[in-house]
Amino acid sequence: MSTEVPETSGAPGGAPARPAPLVKGPGLLLVWLYGVMSVGAVSRSAYQIATEFDHAPLAYSLSAVAAAVYAFITYTLVRGGEAARRAALVCCAVELAGVLTVGTWALADPSAFPDSTVWSDYGRGYLFIPVLLPVTGILWLRKRGVARA
Repeated sequence: MSTEVPETSGAPGGAPARPAPLVKGPGLLLVWLYGVMSVGAVSRSAYQIATEFDHAPLAYSLSAVAAAVYAFITYTLVRGGEAARRAALVCCAVELAGVLTVGTWALADPSAFPDSTVWSDYGRGYLFIPVLLPVTGILWLRKRGVARA
């Protein structure tokens, strides 16, 4: 049972309002970038898992995890509302931790990843977008939270 009170529109009967959008201004760019990263990570990991999984199971599994995180963040940004903003904020923090952990691990022990992941070398294969995107997302989502308070 949820304790969250739905936002109301002020319309007669207290009809639930549409959640506050998170895709205004820079948020629209974030949605677009997360959407592109979702497609790229899903495509890459699906192909690698289907054709070469025995070669680097950890790397390909981590790419699939990255794809799921990107897809979920995209969904929450599009959905909007305070609960979605908080969920996206947590996922951006998890994403940043993943990028920093895998990036450092791949540099410290290259043999652990016979093939690269989306997050290897801090996302070098993706123009470092995987390390910049969660930082930008966290800053944007925190600003949106402060602006609503």
